[in-house]
Amino acid sequence: MRRNTALFVTISALSGFGSSTMSLVTGLWILDLTGSTSLAALAGLGIYAPQLAGPWLGGLLDRLPRRPTLITTNLVLAAALLTLLGVHATEHTWLLFTVSLAYGISYVLIDAGETALLPRAFPAAGLAAVNGWRSSAQEGAKLVAPTVGAGLYAWQGGHPVAVLSAAMPILGAALYTAVRLRQHDSAPPARQRTDLRAGLAVLRTEPTISRTVTLAAVTIAMSGFITAALYAVVTVDLRLPSTFLGVLLSAQGLGSIAGGLLVGRLLTRWGPVTVGAAGAILVAAGCLARCLPWPAPTVAASVITGIGLPWTLVAAVTAVQTHTPPAILGRVAATANTVMFTPIALAIPLGAAAVHLGGRPPLIIAALICLAAAAASRLRRPRTGGAGDGAPGPPEKDREPPRPCDDDAGNRRAAAAVPSRKPQRGSVNEVDRGALGAGGECGLDTWCDARRE
Repeated sequence: MRRNTALFVTISALSGFGSSTMSLVTGLWILDLTGSTSLAALAGLGIYAPQLAGPWLGGLLDRLPRRPTLITTNLVLAAALLTLLGVHATEHTWLLFTVSLAYGISYVLIDAGETALLPRAFPAAGLAAVNGWRSSAQEGAKLVAPTVGAGLYAWQGGHPVAVLSAAMPILGAALYTAVRLRQHDSAPPARQRTDLRAGLAVLRTEPTISRTVTLAAVTIAMSGFITAALYAVVTVDLRLPSTFLGVLLSAQGLGSIAGGLLVGRLLTRWGPVTVGAAGAILVAAGCLARCLPWPAPTVAASVITGIGLPWTLVAAVTAVQTHTPPAILGRVAATANTVMFTPIALAIPLGAAAVHLGGRPPLIIAALICLAAAAASRLRRPRTGGAGDGAPGPPEKDREPPRPCDDDAGNRRAAAAVPSRKPQRGSVNEVDRGALGAGGECGLDTWCDARRE
């Protein structure tokens, strides 16, 4: 387990460093070539737009061997980055936009692919800690990457930055080959449900997943909603130079590192729903602290927000990994990412409009929304077979014998709908793997019916 932990944490650090370096330099490069700030800003569109295709890209992952797919995606991304060596004039700007789009697609595939691969590399009880350490590694890399990228670009231009960024996915691909998997990494059976509804069905019917993903979506959206308000608070209310925002971003990054290191233990003790709700409350507290008319509480608020955001995100990712049938984990993970990260695209312009009310009203609105989401997640505790509110349960040998599948009302309905299939005996989780492994929609429908019961 230590070997795999070191490999995945290193891969996350490399990914965070390479992507953060190139995302900054891409905008600077386009600005220098075209002189257009609007075109430079549009470079980010290619990175975030593929999130909308997450459910379909996740379905592709479920039809392919996951480790080879991750390796191939990294190598293709590296090749795309190396095409930037041909950028020398304004007419080559399209290459920069193409690479931004390649980055966006790779984010979806790699995030969902790693989420689906990790349960094959670690026991369920170890996933929370590993997810937290990966989050800390990425945030730590993001603290130094912009400085390195901007400095290298100012010194030698964009070509060395492209080469450096291309080296990161190449190293990541090499590290994937060294990961030891507990199960054979082969493509799932071809006869399985691969449409969009498969991922949405799990998000809708599994309480732990739906609540944690909703909490993450709300807090991430609110972090975008308050962007303009933060500018107003710093420059208008506190009368500080805009460069003070760099201090706040660094403080939030340090908080994210600390939050990632802590979240594994908290998930083991409290479960994903409680940790996700606690993260949303911390984000709300950070928003309210930024309303105070002094710089020190604003810095402290950034640290608090930095802790809360990874708590909600890691809680959601861990819930997806531990409460999803393995055969459809790729599309559920990708669909969850779409749900979590798409709302921020709407929240940012809404926040830009709300800031006309002043810097503090949007912060108060965001805090109230986060608190409402946290309260709603605790109104009815999700039913699970594990400890806490979705935490991994006791070892298999310590659990009560599973109830036969033919005694379950949901499975009787699925069996009646498909007379040719005999109900499988065993726990609900065994039915998940057996039915889905054998292929067909019956397996997923049986799983959903059983969860609803």
